Amino acid sequence: MITVTREIAVPAERVWAVITDIDRTAEVIRGMTRLERLDGGTGFGVGTSWRETRVMLGKEATETMTVTAVVPGQSYTTEADSHGTHYRSIFTLTAQGANTLLAMGFEGVPEGKVGRFAAFIGKMMEGPTRRMLRRDLDDIATAAERPEG
Repeated sequence: MITVTREIAVPAERVWAVITDIDRTAEVIRGMTRLERLDGGTGFGVGTSWRETRVMLGKEATETMTVTAVVPGQSYTTEADSHGTHYRSIFTLTAQGANTLLAMGFEGVPEGKVGRFAAFIGKMMEGPTRRMLRRDLDDIATAAERPEG
């Protein structure tokens, strides 16, 4: 699992509000070009799902994400299946006084022959993936630290 962290200069409640506002995610994350909510809802919880399109290495990639676990105010997990790989992302918030430590873990587990080939390619993509995750956390920090109003 690739894990990146970022300290954000606001309380955990504010960070949680940003990372669970799925309807605004494409406005917050600069690498995301589109997000389409699939669950018909407006809240956030287990079962929340969306299709997101990102630019990676100059090409658009679209994945369908589903929230599979939530500890309100502390963490959530999303999962997706694509091209022979099962993906899992975990966001975790830890209060640090008036600040928040936001951690994001990401892993892809290959499934079948296609998945094993994807795992080989995935090793080569670890650096670009880590950089993308760091940019995502930077974008979340910028949105969370922006004055409300």
